[in-house]
This record gives sequence, structure tokens and C-alpha cells, in this order.
Amino acid sequence: MPLQEPNIMTMQDTNRRAPSEVMRLARMGSAHPTRLSFLRVLLRRVEDEGWHFTRPIWEVDDRGVGRAVYCAKGPERTYSLVAFAHDLPEDMRSDRVIATAWDATFTLFDGIPDEKDLARLEQNVPLQEAGRISSRELSLSRANRSVRLFNHVVDRLSKGLQPDLLEIEAVGYLMRTTAVYGAGKFGAADHEDIRDRPEMATPFQAEMLSVWLTRQFTVDIAEHLAVCKGNEKAVRLAGDIKARLGVGNSTGLGMAPFIVRHPVLLNNWMMVREEALARVRSLPEVTDQAKAALHQAFRKAQVNLAQWTSAHPLQVEKLNDLRTDFQLIEHKLLAFPSDARRPWDALWHWGEQALSLEGQEALLSLLLEPHGELIDGLSACMSADEAVSFRIDGAMRVQNLRALLKDNYDWALNIDFTRTENGVRFWYVSEEKLEPRLGDRGVDEGAEREQPLCIARLACELHADLCAFAEDDSVAAFLLRHPEHRYIVRRVQAAPKYPYAEIQDNLIASDMLPIDLMRCKLAFFGATHFDPRSDKWVRICLFQGEPYPLDQALNREAGHETARSC
Repeated sequence: MPLQEPNIMTMQDTNRRAPSEVMRLARMGSAHPTRLSFLRVLLRRVEDEGWHFTRPIWEVDDRGVGRAVYCAKGPERTYSLVAFAHDLPEDMRSDRVIATAWDATFTLFDGIPDEKDLARLEQNVPLQEAGRISSRELSLSRANRSVRLFNHVVDRLSKGLQPDLLEIEAVGYLMRTTAVYGAGKFGAADHEDIRDRPEMATPFQAEMLSVWLTRQFTVDIAEHLAVCKGNEKAVRLAGDIKARLGVGNSTGLGMAPFIVRHPVLLNNWMMVREEALARVRSLPEVTDQAKAALHQAFRKAQVNLAQWTSAHPLQVEKLNDLRTDFQLIEHKLLAFPSDARRPWDALWHWGEQALSLEGQEALLSLLLEPHGELIDGLSACMSADEAVSFRIDGAMRVQNLRALLKDNYDWALNIDFTRTENGVRFWYVSEEKLEPRLGDRGVDEGAEREQPLCIARLACELHADLCAFAEDDSVAAFLLRHPEHRYIVRRVQAAPKYPYAEIQDNLIASDMLPIDLMRCKLAFFGATHFDPRSDKWVRICLFQGEPYPLDQALNREAGHETARSC
């Protein structure tokens, strides 16, 4: 399917939610994964195209040290996850980005590595940031064991027993990644080098493939160590238990600024999701197949909710709301469809009135699930060429720029930045790890190196300086006097074309929660079991409940035939 950017003029807008509703942190921080999430896009492609998976190399000793290679062969190309397993002392195990050693390290190789490639990778991949990889590698990642569950699974399997289901459900993964780098970092291939490949056109497909293959590795090494420990008594994981295991992930502030720095990409993600919802709401009837798929999706969501736990007070409250909402949804579905002219739209309107933000976003995911033939093609519209999209129009008049500010940034202009609580925080990049951090102004050092991530304040500063210029002055003349505004002028001029590009909240306010930014992005990845450990870092799970690469046959989902594109 050819890559296309969403065109706001050709998409339905009757039922699309307004940016002023969608682009608020409270709602973005309640996002749920959908069938348009990137890992679901990958799994559908793999199934539809009949990809073939093998493990040609497994050289791991009885201590769990060694290497393995997993190959994913598509219609035109093969990608290989190269995994290195390590004997990590307990006192060196850390999920922090400043860690220097891990239980396992990985890279996704473009092609099939030979011995020379493997020797080079073995010298560099275990070092992660301290090593260097090449443009033959598409991602670099690492993972640590969830020690208690990993040891429990190995011990039980070695004795010929299956692990305790309560233990499995309490954690949900054998290993968790602490970083999955791609897009040119540390020498890896830039996304521009591979974006023309159909299998890489949707964002983060290389990273999703890497994590999916990593999931296979986490089970393989646990079963391998069980055999080493128990010999002939050892058994493999039962299929139903194996399905409950995903790949964990620990994510901090490094992820949060991404969706601010890539406004066109964010717009396209949100636009596609909102267009998908609009298409479903516009349907005039409910088929028996769609109704059955909706009930199936709800039952699966109930299972996920039952396994979703958190100790963070904010998430505990959200989960309580969601459990109440699911009781309401279950009762509502008993009488669905209604006699309304557009029953899907009526169900959505009911949810807006009856459910919390958490419940509304869960309902959105449920409504999309039965309609693959209608919406899956939209995944081809989720990439962006931001270099083309962000050219400044210097000939524009100042009065027109002011009008754009008034029309699209009124939410920002209404914020009083003279109030201390509206500017108490600042974003910066740490010198040690070159990772984004969040400081408190007047308390932490580094405010003079603040990153331009508070779009609301930049818009206010632009508006103030524009007041000294005549309406018929050109934007070029203005920027000659105020070149510091080039960044925000680009965004303001792009706003009419990309209505979902801006987060319509103050990102340096005292009550701003970075985890809301993270959850929005992680939901597009396909993450489940969102579990904040503070307002600045979170644990999640990926691929839980999905098939494994080395399974002989992938479970076919209902309703994802060739879809209508944008």
C-alpha cells in the first residue's frame, strides 16, 4: 500500500473529535492501544504476507551465557535479531538508563549475519551506548530479567511443573527492556534509509519486530535453563501460560519529548485514530459479524483489565474508574444495537456522557476492533516527512500570522506565565547520558539550557513580540529582528494543515505529569498494563496475548482483509 499523508480536506470531519478535546494531557494520558497500534500493524503484515521465522543459531551454555540469532523472512527481505545472553551479577542489575550491564543485549540486523558480522556485533552490542553499530543494524536494545518470576519459571519447569498462574499474572513478563534505540542512534540505520520499504513504512516497525523476537528469546532462554537444571524432568511452558507473557519495558523521561518535537508525526497518528473513529461512527448499521467481534473484544479487554495492577495512586484511581466503566459498558452492550439511525455513533455518544476519560478511550479501542476492513488501511498514513512540511512562509503578513495564533493557539494565549506555578518546571538534556530531564526552576541547575518544549509559552512570547510590528509587515522582516521565533513560527504556520500537532496544555506547569505524554506514545506502540512508578517513569507490557514468531501458525484475527486506505 503506498505511503500517504492524511489529507484533512479528504477525510471525514463530521464526527471527528476536535483537537481542543483530544489534545489535552488528561485525555492523552488515558489512551488505550487499538488495532492501529504499531505492533498490531506488524502482526497483521506478518500474517497476511506469510513471513517465515527460524532460529538458526542457539549457542547458550548452562549458565545462560551465549548468543542466538532469530531470522524473520518476509516477501523481499530477511531481518535477524542477534541476541547476546550474559551472566549478570545481582548488584549490577538496574533498569536505569545509566546502567552499564544487562542480562541480555540485542540488535536487529538487516539481512542474515555471517561470522564476521557476529564477531563485530559481539564486540559492540553488549556495550550498548559505549559500543558502535553500523547501518546494517536497525535497532539496539537491552533487557533485564524479572528475577523473581524468571527464577520461579525456570525452577518449576525444571521439576516438570508449570509455573503458578498468580505469579505469572502478577508480573506478566520474564524480561523487560530498558531501551530500544533506532532511527540512526549510535550508528544504526536512519529511518530515511528504510522508510521506502513497505514493511517499514509505518512508524517503529523495526523496533516492534525487535521486541517481538526478543519475546521469543525470553521464553527460549528460560526453557533452556530449565532443561540444563532438570534434564529429562524438565518441561516446556504450556501454551496458555506462555501466551500470558509479554515483554516488559521500563521507560522514563527520554520518551516524553518525542511527541512535542515531532508535531507532524503526532498529528498523523492522532488524525488517523480520529478518522478511524469517525468512519465507524458514520456506519448506518451493525452487522452480526461486527456485533460478535465487539463482544469478543470486550471479553478480551475484561481479561486484560483483570490482570492490570498498579500501586501508583493516580493509576489506582483510573483503574477503579475503568472497572466501574466496564460494568456500565457490559450492561450497555446487552441492548446493542439500539434503534438509532447510526447505532455506533449512539454508543459513542452514550460513552461520552456516562464514562470517565479512561473509559471513553477504552470504548474507542473497542469500537475500532470489529472494523478492520474499514480502517486498517489508515496505518499507511501514520508516517511523515517533516522536512517538507515545515518550511517557513516568509512572505506571509504579520496580520495573518496573528490570526493563525488566535485561531489555533488560543489555549496557549490564555495561560498567564507571570504566575509562578505556570513556569516552575523546565526541560533540559543531561550531560551524562544526553537524555531529556525535567528540572524545577529556581531549585535545579540548568534552566539557562532549557529545551524549547513548552509550546504554549513560545506562542505567548511570539504573540507579544508581534505587537510591535505593523499588520502588513512580512514574517521575513519580523524574523530578521527576532530569529529566536523561527521554531514557533514554523509550527504556527503549519497548524491549519496539521490540527492535531500540538498538545494543548502547559508542559512546564507545576501540575504537569510527564507520564501522560508517555502513555499517549506507548498506546500507539500497543503497550498494555500501564504502571507508573512516579510521575516520571513507567512500566508497561508489549505483545502480551499475541502469538510467538516461532509458533507454527499465527492465529488469524477476524476482519483485517485488505483495507480502504486514506
